[in-house]
Amino acid sequence: MDEIVKLIEQWAINKELDQAEPSRQMLKVIEEVGEVSAALVRNDKLALVDGIGDVVVTLVILAQQNNLSLYECVIAAYSEIKDRKGKTVNGTFVKEADLNG
Repeated sequence: MDEIVKLIEQWAINKELDQAEPSRQMLKVIEEVGEVSAALVRNDKLALVDGIGDVVVTLVILAQQNNLSLYECVIAAYSEIKDRKGKTVNGTFVKEADLNG
């Protein structure tokens, strides 16, 4: 995964996206998430694979624009959730604090 992330980052540098406005990149993230949603609704596995990949690419670039790495962002998120307690309700994980509230 490290190798492909580096390739994506270099591609972004080549296209000068690394210096672009992050708010514009966030719009691309949202656009790609919408494509994932459409693929799920249509039960289109190929479009889903493409959409998830596109979301990751846009997030790699967004992290890069903010002098972050995808790795450090994922590590931070995992550190936050790893000991989280709760339960899955109707296919969605609900934090313990939200179950009691």
